[in-house]
Amino acid sequence: MDAFPDIVAAIDRKLDLLAAHSLTRRLRVADSACAPRQLVDGRSMLAFCSNDYLGLAAHPVVIEALREGASRYGAGSGASHLVSGHSRAHALLEGRLADWLTPHIENARALYLCTGYMANLAILTALGADADSMIFSEALNHASLIDGARLAKAGVTVYPHGDVAALEQQLQQSTAGTKIVVTDSVFSMDGDLAPLPALLALCERHGAWLVVDDAHGFGVLGQNGRGALEHFGLRSPNLVYMGTLGKAAGVGGAFIAAHASVIELLVQRSRPYIYTTAAPPALAHALQASLDIIGGTEGAQRRAHLAALVARLQGALRLERWQLAASSTAIQPIIIGSNDDALRAAASLHQQGLWVPAIRPPTVAPGTARLRVTLSAAHTFDEVALLAQALNQLERATA
Repeated sequence: MDAFPDIVAAIDRKLDLLAAHSLTRRLRVADSACAPRQLVDGRSMLAFCSNDYLGLAAHPVVIEALREGASRYGAGSGASHLVSGHSRAHALLEGRLADWLTPHIENARALYLCTGYMANLAILTALGADADSMIFSEALNHASLIDGARLAKAGVTVYPHGDVAALEQQLQQSTAGTKIVVTDSVFSMDGDLAPLPALLALCERHGAWLVVDDAHGFGVLGQNGRGALEHFGLRSPNLVYMGTLGKAAGVGGAFIAAHASVIELLVQRSRPYIYTTAAPPALAHALQASLDIIGGTEGAQRRAHLAALVARLQGALRLERWQLAASSTAIQPIIIGSNDDALRAAASLHQQGLWVPAIRPPTVAPGTARLRVTLSAAHTFDEVALLAQALNQLERATA
């Protein structure tokens, strides 16, 4: 009993250290549906922080499909996919996603998982299960890719952000039996795109897999919203594709699309897939409605509106000290620098009813703390103009 206070004190010292470096995070409680206008901690806010890029999270058609799915399949799945939790809703969704990716991946098959984090762990621990494997990881990859590489038995080497020449040198020098290049498509804190055509050409030349995390591209990029592979017009059996379904698709979960043999390996060997309860089938049912919207006329209109909002924000900002990152996507980071300054800026916006998060290390590099503005097709031009005006005034006021 005497040791217990010492254990707690050790944790408290770690928490105090985070606070001293302005790295403490806090939870805010949303009392309403994900949308630009939200009730947060009991207060009305205009949110520029969700990844609901097409505004489908509160779309009435998707909500009705979720209700219908729950009525048909119940509230939960009851077991893992390989026991009894794999419903017809899961199978239909996987078949449709495989069809969507067939133009880009030979003999494509898809697998639905509970989260994108889990999907990335599944891919890298299965493909990199042998010590004779090497993972070549992009420097700015998402934490889930980093953790997946750590959990794999493969060796890991990191190549600089967007540096195709450095990656080529690493691949040339590698004697690994299995080579796995892994990258985000749209980098979540910068909003820029990976040079996927050049990366794929390297992978084909060196007999490597190219694992693409398209969390922030699926639904938004490409003429039909089918993601980064459609955007760049890529096709190869070397591709292993991960798309999340809780961002632009507005619901939840994620999927992996790859050659059928790769997917079968994941079914047989991937611990994150085998040893977890399947996501509620109602979600998979609702996602069919999301795909209908994404691939149809309404989806095209929403993507066009989103692109216009991005252009409107960029044209309205008049920043002198802060730096708007070079991004053509819905992710529009404003780099401020110090943790304290970023926190103060976010707090000032919050006082004005604008919800824009401050992003600090370790999510971004030290000295690059930022406001991460994310736009949604559900935003209006007037709302974006209001944000731009607030940011311009705030930067001048803090000079």
